[in-house]
Amino acid sequence: MTMKQLFAVLVAAMFAAMSFAAVAQDKKMDKKMDKMEKKMDKKDGKKKMEKKKGEGKKKSEGKKGEGK
Repeated sequence: MTMKQLFAVLVAAMFAAMSFAAVAQDKKMDKKMDKMEKKMDKKDGKKKMEKKKGEGKKKSEGKKGEGK
């Protein structure tokens, strides 16, 4: 094997390794983003429920204040 061939193989191997690492990292980030989206959806659902419950309390408190 000549020096040029060795160099070409090393460059190709480095490129393949970098590409593989980039693809693996991208997949890992996609999984994290999916988990974060699910958490955000759950939090949004809880906040909506709390708002609905909170609005009912505020209206009843306002009625009590009007009677005084």
